[in-house]
Amino acid sequence: MIFRLLPAAMLVLLMVTGCASFERRAREKPAVFAALDAATQARLKDGRVEIGDTSDMAYLALGEPGETRDQTTVEGTAIVWIYHRRWQEYRGEEVVGYRAVTTADPKTGAPAVAYVPLQRSLYQDREEERLRLTFKDVKLTVIERPKP
Repeated sequence: MIFRLLPAAMLVLLMVTGCASFERRAREKPAVFAALDAATQARLKDGRVEIGDTSDMAYLALGEPGETRDQTTVEGTAIVWIYHRRWQEYRGEEVVGYRAVTTADPKTGAPAVAYVPLQRSLYQDREEERLRLTFKDVKLTVIERPKP
């Protein structure tokens, strides 16, 4: 029963810590955050970035990317931040052993042993790219999201 409640508890924990993480990031870059107008501060707090935002603004909104890459094109160089979504996918049950259960035979009263399988849930770690940001000269120039 408790294992079925874990995904819901993890989601609540992520939602609660998401706000705390934003607050921590805003404290790390107080001058950047204070220089923004109220509407921009609210947008970043909601985790939304827009073309023209600086890398500091993207950091405030989304935190550290899971991966960074250097990009070189005919127009010059850029930095790409990649954010991933991670989760565990339920894959079924597996038998991990057996438990002996002793009962009395209803007719004879003699002990009878039954072996009951012990099972555990199997989960597979999964990951997919959810967002890619490209910065040129510290300004956000490209926002890429996978199609649903």
